[in-house]
Amino acid sequence: MAESVFVDINSTPLAGKEHIVKTSSGNVSVAILGDREKPALITYPDLSLNHTSCFQGLFAYQDSFSLLLRNFCIYHISPPGHESGAVSASPDEVPITADDLADQIVEILNYFGLGMVMCLGVTAGAYILTLFALKYTGRVMGLILVSPLCRSSSWTEWFCNKIMSSVLYLCGMCGVVQELLLRRYFSKAVLGNIDVPESDIVKSCRRSLCEMQSYNVLRYIEAINGRPDISDGLWKLKCRSLIFVGENSPFHHEALHMTSKLDRRLSALVEVQGCGSMVTHEQPDAMLMPLEYFLMGYGFQKQLHSHLSVSPRSPLSPTSISPELFSPESMGLKLKPIRTTRIQEV
Repeated sequence: MAESVFVDINSTPLAGKEHIVKTSSGNVSVAILGDREKPALITYPDLSLNHTSCFQGLFAYQDSFSLLLRNFCIYHISPPGHESGAVSASPDEVPITADDLADQIVEILNYFGLGMVMCLGVTAGAYILTLFALKYTGRVMGLILVSPLCRSSSWTEWFCNKIMSSVLYLCGMCGVVQELLLRRYFSKAVLGNIDVPESDIVKSCRRSLCEMQSYNVLRYIEAINGRPDISDGLWKLKCRSLIFVGENSPFHHEALHMTSKLDRRLSALVEVQGCGSMVTHEQPDAMLMPLEYFLMGYGFQKQLHSHLSVSPRSPLSPTSISPELFSPESMGLKLKPIRTTRIQEV
């Protein structure tokens, strides 16, 4: 049985009201933003991130923020111990699994009296939400997944995660772990190099990583590193799925594999050029139009744009998105795999 303790967050205007929900496998922070009479959208972040550090870019982008808040009440779910100001878990605590994390979600929904929900997750968070959708099919309206995973860890990912776990245990959130995580999230273009300084979004993310409790991060990494392969069950999903992936993401092939396993009549793939895994931060504007047309298939309201100016590196304008996304099929009957293209400057 889940219980809740109410806490007020004032750190950022998009943080919402935080509830610490007690589940059968530990406490979970849920930050609620918007009108609770509206349909629910739940979010789940990638490794070592919480709702602020993972989704702030998307929600700080005015048009996408308006689109989502116009249609949903947002329930930001953080992995155990990843919320701001969290205390460190005890090393004596029982290790948590991916199944435990998925089961926590249904307890959270039951506590708040929620039925079917829309889901938005990034990489590891996308895996947890997909696993949740497979286990509790009747509770998921749709999946919006960013650079998702569905197979068990590759040798490269497993080894990288083991290095991070070991270093976290011995040294905490030091520079080595931060660099490995940042390379997981972002493309080289924003990470910078000897001649080019790292971008503001990377600097902000680095500061957020420094605030995380090392052992809590280690537990999430170990849960994801031991995840089962759910590829063969994806065809059973009856909800619609919209997948975003950066072409420079280390999980690009994972997203393509997942798309190949989903029912093609109910799924769409958007590949974002010049972007890493965390499309929510690097190119949130690239997500807007696909999101609009995906949500229109459910009868949600389309965002009224105050302007239509487009960055040359962003697939925001209709001319840069496959016409298939604008077909009647994409508005609820069928969603086809597409690829964004870069608009060239004249």
